[in-house]
Amino acid sequence: MIALVDCNNFYVSCERVFRPDLRNTPCVVLSNNDGCVIARSNEAKALGIKMGAPFFQIRGLLEENGVAVFSSNYILYGDMSRRVMTLLSAYTPKLDIYSIDEAFMDFSGMGTAEQLLPYARDMVRFVTKGTGIPISLGIAPTRTLAKMASKFAKKYKGYHSVCMIDTDEKREKALKLFDIADVWGIGRRISVRLKSIGVETAWDFVQKSESWVRKELTVTGLRTWKELQGESCISVEELPNKKSICTSRSFPDSGLNSLDVLEEAVANFAAHCSRKLKEDSSVCGAMTVFAYTSRFRNDLPSDYLQANVYFPVPTNNVMELVSGAVRILREKWHSGTDGYFYKKAGVIVWDICSDSAVQGDLFDSVDRAKRSALTKAIDEINRKNGFNSVRMAVQGYDMKWKMKSEHVSKRFTTNINEIIDVHLD
Repeated sequence: MIALVDCNNFYVSCERVFRPDLRNTPCVVLSNNDGCVIARSNEAKALGIKMGAPFFQIRGLLEENGVAVFSSNYILYGDMSRRVMTLLSAYTPKLDIYSIDEAFMDFSGMGTAEQLLPYARDMVRFVTKGTGIPISLGIAPTRTLAKMASKFAKKYKGYHSVCMIDTDEKREKALKLFDIADVWGIGRRISVRLKSIGVETAWDFVQKSESWVRKELTVTGLRTWKELQGESCISVEELPNKKSICTSRSFPDSGLNSLDVLEEAVANFAAHCSRKLKEDSSVCGAMTVFAYTSRFRNDLPSDYLQANVYFPVPTNNVMELVSGAVRILREKWHSGTDGYFYKKAGVIVWDICSDSAVQGDLFDSVDRAKRSALTKAIDEINRKNGFNSVRMAVQGYDMKWKMKSEHVSKRFTTNINEIIDVHLD
């Protein structure tokens, strides 16, 4: 049996851990620069607030209904995710983290269905009590069915946060109740095509023949079809790796028109890409840097900067990525002009492969062993003293390009200067 753990309304739940007074109050979390809604509490959903709704359009609705608004605080969310995953790891010999708020757990050989159900409910109580984050758990013979079961566990209170699909009768009932558009592995375009021919539910889908599925949806769709039949054929290791990683930001107000400030922003974006590559145990062979002005400001001159850099040896080294990004920006910058206000900039690393399969270069001029030792020392310092304690000078400290975050909460779990204040009367 395989379990899928899903943290309920994760970003909102993270905020509520340190704001228990908001436990029954509608809450939303906004995207970068307070742009649009990316997370909603159940109370906010009941008010009709849509995912992706622009903040400026619904500000009045939020104020009228007393909705608590938070700017995204990814440092807090990342640390809370780490805590949840650490507690989960005590309950299974194999934990596969799928996303910031989801993880697959292998329950093979850990008992019968009757034994697993109380075990799973105990785990839900333990994690919720230990972190304050409510979780839902779906258990089934395949990952696709486990994802489906977790949806039922979250939606129906009668399951007490744990839903198990362990018989053909339960599987058939679940498939008949599950919209085809919500099936893991069925994208929006495919679901539209399937519904146009009468496939409304997951049950309708499994009634199609294997040959038809293979012809119409290729091998990927066939795997989903088999998983819904109860045949496990998808592993986390087989899921496609990231083809690229992008870190970009929109800048507040008119944007940035200073090379120094834009350099600082781009350097930090490149450093973030380096960190993501290391977390994924991967390296990149190429990088793209871009910056462009607002498309909606007809009163200002428009411009678009973009260029690529190719690394002779694939890398995730922060020094190589930062220096390459800054060099590109300086080469493409229009010197002597201050008329361009760049509204958005970013760094994309691509041509990604595993860091265990790096092809060297006979004429490589970099001392890789020495640079690796230096990077390891820097990473160790940052682990002990906090992210970016040691950084490239060009990354700066002023953060003049900082995003608009008028409703951001404190980093309660990672910054001692932002811990909860307690006042005694």
